[in-house]
Amino acid sequence: MTLRATRCRWFWLVLAGLLLQGCGRRSLPEQVLTSNTNAVASGLTTISESKPEAPLPSGQSGPSPELAAELGQAPLLLSARRTEQKRQDGERLWKLELRQGDRLLASWEAVSGSASSQFLDRQWSPGNGAPLPAGTYSLGLPEAWGSDIWFSLTPRFKTTRIGLGIHGCNPGTGCVCLPERASLEALAKWVSTSQIQTLRVLN
Repeated sequence: MTLRATRCRWFWLVLAGLLLQGCGRRSLPEQVLTSNTNAVASGLTTISESKPEAPLPSGQSGPSPELAAELGQAPLLLSARRTEQKRQDGERLWKLELRQGDRLLASWEAVSGSASSQFLDRQWSPGNGAPLPAGTYSLGLPEAWGSDIWFSLTPRFKTTRIGLGIHGCNPGTGCVCLPERASLEALAKWVSTSQIQTLRVLN
């Protein structure tokens, strides 16, 4: 084989090797496209794997006939508790909850006291805007109060605070108020139909 033929053979061998290597690589646009596609797929996977919101309790909107029949005559407990969370408006988040034994029937967002009065003396009268004192209260039936709904609360313990109740936030700092009208109406349905006569403020 001549020197020229040898060089020509090596040239084609090297060229073939380069072409084969190129077939195993992706161009920069292909790499970017694949990377973006993977990112989108990863994002979709993350969304699909996110936990769904917990379903609302069965009595959140009030007692349906089916639920009322299911609950029977066993007593219901209405309670209010202060949480460590804050609402979007900066007020301390309270929860007004209705239970039968360990079963949660409804849980409504509530407010009691202003953001700045949460740790003032809750027994002081005539009032400093502090939340309701912890303890047991007699709960009255819902009454029309202008365009609002009012439930009177009578303490079953010694305190000089008076004029306490549950109502819509219009505003009202010394009582328990429900920011959502639907929550207030649901509570009215429960109290009117289920003979709930007591509220316990837990903390």
